[in-house]
Amino acid sequence: MYELIDAFPQQLKEALEIGRKAQLKAPDGPYTNVVVTGLGGSGIGGRIAAQLVAGEAICPIEVYSNYYLPAYVGKGSLVIACSYSGNTEETIAAMEQALAKGARVCVVTSGGKMLEMAKAKGLDHIVIPGGNPPRTMLAYSLTQQFFVLKHYGIIQSDLVPAISAAADMLAADKASIQAAAKELTEKLFGKRLVIYSEASTEAVSIRFRQQVNENSKELCWHHAIPEMNHNELVGWAGGKDDIAVVIFRHKADHERSQIRMEINKEVFRKYTPHIHDIWSQGDSAIARQLYLINLGDWVSYYWAEKKGVDPTEIAVINMLKGKLAEVK
Repeated sequence: MYELIDAFPQQLKEALEIGRKAQLKAPDGPYTNVVVTGLGGSGIGGRIAAQLVAGEAICPIEVYSNYYLPAYVGKGSLVIACSYSGNTEETIAAMEQALAKGARVCVVTSGGKMLEMAKAKGLDHIVIPGGNPPRTMLAYSLTQQFFVLKHYGIIQSDLVPAISAAADMLAADKASIQAAAKELTEKLFGKRLVIYSEASTEAVSIRFRQQVNENSKELCWHHAIPEMNHNELVGWAGGKDDIAVVIFRHKADHERSQIRMEINKEVFRKYTPHIHDIWSQGDSAIARQLYLINLGDWVSYYWAEKKGVDPTEIAVINMLKGKLAEVK
């Protein structure tokens, strides 16, 4: 796991080369909506990408992590089917629905049944490197989202320079990022983690939660501001000092959201002293989010190391998949 997290900047560079070389058919269109179907480490890239391009996308982009697609999916839809293994049963089911409804389908995978389907049906597809835990391959699946969205005319921006510059930044700042991650891990160890961010960057909080779940073998939860101010903030009446709060922050967060965060911290302090603002770094929106992703990945690794657990082990998920496979 250490080597895979350490390789994140280089993976971003390799992902850019894969995207540049992707051979996709004429985009046709225009498209009235985009649906990304994927789960876990395969689906989070779609959530991050959708939030990053929300300000320029010409149509709605939604992520569905289930067996089904919304009723509006049809001939004017673009469906991006993402499964690292290519064998995720929920994503295959959604992909089959998309094809039955006449949607344009583009597949991002390393192989499996979905790649076989894509080749057999002549669907656009991008193949990413296989053989690793899906959560460690985010650089590849996330980067391809931007290439796909640009190819089909959903966005106009070329994000290649920003991603490349972000990869250089993460590589150059490796020591400081690791040091910050170790320091944060020490503060979180032995506590129940709660993650907050502004709603516009919630996907990065979800990614951190997923990594703490899988790598650190810890329960935690996340919520977004301002929504949590209308419900969960009241729930803090049941807060305890064994809870640690991490707030992912960006200087570009809405000024009213930043005011809310400061007021929220006053509430949190009544119940716990463990409150940590983590400010993003980087020269672009994508760089700042990639910084927080990389930092969170390192925290999840150091947390596992401190607990003495294997960050790669996911026996309970494999057990679930095995039992599902027995049910026809």
